[in-house]
Amino acid sequence: MRGWGRVIVVLTAALAASVAGTAAQTPAPGACGGSQKIAYIDVQRVLARSAAGVAAREQLEREKATMQKEMDNKRNELEKLREELEKKGALLTADARRDKQEQFERKRRDAARLADDFQKELEKKESVLLQKVLQEVSGVIDRIGKDRGCYLVMEKRGAGVIYAAAEADLTDDIIRAYDQQAPKAPAAPAPAPAPAKKP
Repeated sequence: MRGWGRVIVVLTAALAASVAGTAAQTPAPGACGGSQKIAYIDVQRVLARSAAGVAAREQLEREKATMQKEMDNKRNELEKLREELEKKGALLTADARRDKQEQFERKRRDAARLADDFQKELEKKESVLLQKVLQEVSGVIDRIGKDRGCYLVMEKRGAGVIYAAAEADLTDDIIRAYDQQAPKAPAAPAPAPAPAKKP
């Protein structure tokens, strides 16, 4: 997996279009307060530090590990076949050697197809998870932008911002608000009491 960056490029345009806020009547202090009406956020930082972004990455890593384990098994199987061909190939008849070679090539092609399928599946899951996080955070950005009286909230990387004052950065506020609105994970159930021993 090459990281979140490649998917963010595709999705931040939609996010940027949905986060432009209107001026609120009583802007809060900080970014967009007073005469300042433009702010920015760093979506990659939101994804890296928000609870939902971290959870999405952890879920992808677990799925990637499962796929990697299956690919390692295929690789070991291929290695055993190759060693068998090298060690016993000279002892086999021409037909048996050809059959083993064809079996090896077939398994090698199957493994390559499986690796390609896994990569595509991971990219699709990554895109779906990222899209979900970005849709959720879009509402938070909209709300905070309005609360702060912003005319415009930009995505720092996708908007091509060359200079941005730290005071205009809403990212940490967005992360805090996003984490606060996320549903809390249910507490683990208490262990069942041990059955009473009969005398």
